[in-house]
Amino acid sequence: MPVVDVFNIAGEKVKEIQLDESVFGCEVKPHLLHDVVLWQRANRRAATAKTKSRSEVSGGGKKPWRQKGTGRARAGTNRSPLWRHGGVVFGPNGRSYKMDLPKKVRKQALCSALSMKTSENMLKVVDAMDFAEPKTKEYVKALGALGMQNSLVVVGQENPNVAMASRNHPKSKLLNVGGLNVYDILKYKGLVIDLKALELIVERLKP
Repeated sequence: MPVVDVFNIAGEKVKEIQLDESVFGCEVKPHLLHDVVLWQRANRRAATAKTKSRSEVSGGGKKPWRQKGTGRARAGTNRSPLWRHGGVVFGPNGRSYKMDLPKKVRKQALCSALSMKTSENMLKVVDAMDFAEPKTKEYVKALGALGMQNSLVVVGQENPNVAMASRNHPKSKLLNVGGLNVYDILKYKGLVIDLKALELIVERLKP
């Protein structure tokens, strides 16, 4: 089983703990990481691009001119796709980009991402993330002491002081353990997890 040190927010070692091998020491599968990141990004797409077809464009109720005798091509509406201000034939229609991915695949990918950070020594476990005041400088100081300025910070329960202190930090992101995901783990160089979050992660991902 992987063994890691537990630190306090001052960067001092408090104790050692063993991590669950099925969650933090499993085989890293890059193809699963790719699939899950693709799934996450596709599901975040707004899909707001939309054009109007000839049936949706306003106007065009009257036939522009009579069918025969004018010397011009016959026309039934001035909202035809051939006309200026007419409808669009094959334009985007606001379709959904959502993808389906089995829950088992998402779970395995999350274990792979956590195992990768552990094997790269980019996982830091803290006893608790807590500040007396909601100040960004305290948050920056804690990450600096841990050597994790560019990191994803995962906490087991919401703390208003930590939440407010982390909002202005451009190279870090604070997540509640329920929002832990592959995309954010891979986006940031380091991963900081408190003991409460660690317990919940193992409970959620352990086979």
